[in-house]
Amino acid sequence: MQKILFITGSLNQTSQMHQIADELPEYDCWFSQLFTDSPVVNKLIRRTSLLNSTILAGNFKLNSERYLRKHGLQIDYAARRNDYDLIVYCSDMIIPPRMRDTKTIWVQEGMTDRYTPVSHIVKATGLPSFLTGNTSLNGSSNICDVYCAASNGYKDYFAKNGTDRRKIAVTGMPNYDNVAQFLNNDFPHRDYVMVATTDMRETYRYENRPAFIKEAVKIAGGRQLLFKLHPNEVVDRAVAEIKKHAPAGTLIYSSGNTNHMIANCSELITQYSTVVYTGIILGKKVHSWFDVNQLNRLAPLQNGGQSARNIASVCRAFMMHKGNKQSFNPSAALQQYNNLPLPEEEMLMVS
Repeated sequence: MQKILFITGSLNQTSQMHQIADELPEYDCWFSQLFTDSPVVNKLIRRTSLLNSTILAGNFKLNSERYLRKHGLQIDYAARRNDYDLIVYCSDMIIPPRMRDTKTIWVQEGMTDRYTPVSHIVKATGLPSFLTGNTSLNGSSNICDVYCAASNGYKDYFAKNGTDRRKIAVTGMPNYDNVAQFLNNDFPHRDYVMVATTDMRETYRYENRPAFIKEAVKIAGGRQLLFKLHPNEVVDRAVAEIKKHAPAGTLIYSSGNTNHMIANCSELITQYSTVVYTGIILGKKVHSWFDVNQLNRLAPLQNGGQSARNIASVCRAFMMHKGNKQSFNPSAALQQYNNLPLPEEEMLMVS
């Protein structure tokens, strides 16, 4: 039986890979947390906590592997047990050279960080993408053979930033492709101004959290506030700051279904968070440190929860493809699977 390795990261990335694998029962599916073959980086992972804020190590790896074991999924960390016919990546920023001869597919799992001057330097000089210190170049390395994007807007975005447009298929993005379902929930509060925070400080980026809280209070203008903390945040510190700078009675959650909370809010305030798309798609007024007009163009395709199946169909077609990697057209494979005519742009590529 042919084998597929799914590379995991955050719980969101891990659950997406699980959904895709469930659509490929005819293959022997295995899972590994994102890894590197660099002796220096692996020594840092083993002996220090410097990389615990990345998906290479720390709670990200622990939580991902806990999820995999809970669901009875097969783990092959760093691909040490098997050879694989296909590798499905959640990040194209770290791909060991020994894995690049195998067929590879990249799957988008959320928004990417904002381009910074460092991003431009890394891209222009051809340095490894991870040296940006963020995810701004995820999806833009052109290393993988196939790219699965959340929307046409993101296809344009990744192509503009370096990935061969012909490699990119618009499949939608699991976990964000059926946002309307979140309207049916039992979250007890409604009609509040919601604030979704990020883990910038935990990932060694600067943030003036008191100033952000004060700005949220100003936007709320006396309305009920609700803060939902990022899962990776230091909870005690974040709660203390909110209590100091926000009005008494402000609701604070460190866990719970963020999408249900957004569905019930009247207005959403975010920093750098993919959950802003839930608000946009549900028609909420949103605030973001990204340009909201651009976010509207990038918003994930809504296909009733079919993204995992779409991505699996691309995986299956690529596994069955007999030509070289360069001759595979993922958009054509997806359109054929859905029995849809090819857009004119893709027809030109095929011809």
